[in-house]
Amino acid sequence: MTIQEKISRYQLIPKLIANLEENRARILNGKAVCYDKNDSSAGTPGNTAESSMLSYACKGEKQKELSEERARLTQEIQSEIDEMFCGLNVIDLLMKNENMHVCVLRAVANTLKDSVYSQILWAISALGLDDEFACTKSPLEITRISTGQKIYFRGADDPHKIKSIKPPFGYIGIVWFEELDQFGGEEAVRTIEQSVIRGGERAYKFKSFNPPKSAQNWANKYIKVPRTDRLVTESTYLTVPKKWLGKPFLDDAEFLKETNPTAYENEYMGVANGTGGNVFDNVLIREITDDEIAQFDNIYNGVDWGWYPDLYAFVRVHYAPAQHTLFIWQEYTCNKTKNIDTAKHLLELGITANDLITCDSAENKSVEDYRAYGLLARGAEKGPNSREYSYKWLQSLRSIVIDNKRCPVACEEFINCEYDRDKEGNVISGYPDGNDHVIDAVRYAMERVWKRRGQ
Repeated sequence: MTIQEKISRYQLIPKLIANLEENRARILNGKAVCYDKNDSSAGTPGNTAESSMLSYACKGEKQKELSEERARLTQEIQSEIDEMFCGLNVIDLLMKNENMHVCVLRAVANTLKDSVYSQILWAISALGLDDEFACTKSPLEITRISTGQKIYFRGADDPHKIKSIKPPFGYIGIVWFEELDQFGGEEAVRTIEQSVIRGGERAYKFKSFNPPKSAQNWANKYIKVPRTDRLVTESTYLTVPKKWLGKPFLDDAEFLKETNPTAYENEYMGVANGTGGNVFDNVLIREITDDEIAQFDNIYNGVDWGWYPDLYAFVRVHYAPAQHTLFIWQEYTCNKTKNIDTAKHLLELGITANDLITCDSAENKSVEDYRAYGLLARGAEKGPNSREYSYKWLQSLRSIVIDNKRCPVACEEFINCEYDRDKEGNVISGYPDGNDHVIDAVRYAMERVWKRRGQ
């Protein structure tokens, strides 16, 4: 029995398997699967875009907590189903191309073992090929015994380990980017492709992700760019057999459809319905180099106090007034950490007794603690409408440059900051409140500037 026949018999995803030979791409449960096939070369340059992550904003702490938990669980189910499909395709292509090896990637290495690695093992077992492969966890690799073909697993947070991959023969001709939107943008993905895919006349590239809410997310824009060698299709949880999801999942979907159509469209239908609702349209996600940082001479520090579930957030920024540009280049966030421990960490980061830190004045004792620990801390002055003024000033900047590797939380908060909407999807006036701890730290850090210029 051929691999194709085994997959068809297994009938995991009947509608998708019918087109497996043509290497169709799909979106399962609102999750995009972008599949690039390069017959002559791999890693063709494209447009550089910005990176973003998923957010869901709602009013009220309890409502927000419940909504975020629902969205998280929905994504988990979506991700698992999508990984099943990609895993089957990866093994199928590996068996058909004995000179090719595989590299499976996620943005963060410590997520590999419990996600894509497990799904590849599942695909091997589902196809009845357990005797064909040997698996190791240190290093995280899978080897086809009869040919020596390798399946490598790597995180984009360790570029050196990606570049160091040296297959024993042939070349890496199959690459899978899982949770594409969590990578550092199109340029970052292209750089990985150029590092990994070398040699050979054919390359297969899978890119899967849950469409983020914002239409401005780089991954959402990426799949809209037409290419003759790319197949992108979209479907929803409605295309998956109901028995896979269960009645509670389906009931939750219908309830959300009735009570919050906008959230339903994004979480269950994969619609990027955040168009026009971004608070910050001036965010630029890119690497901030060490050479750039060495030239920063207008540095500001801010702290937003937090314990749990609210984050403690510290941030360092550089403001270039001539360019009207803010650079966010260092952050530190944590939960359930005492003031003395966060203070020690700031000292370890290189903060000195001469570096002014503007802190949330709501916790005056914490400010005094920092002073006692040798830090030059002061409480933000705030005042009437200070939040509105500071937001408007941030919005007025030519660019807010964020290094998503150095400052992932800042990247997430600024990109995902969207105005609240009513049940009809209309934008509600006023700045959203929630998931803004680093934003607040930036506002406090820049208080002296925006007050001088904004008032």
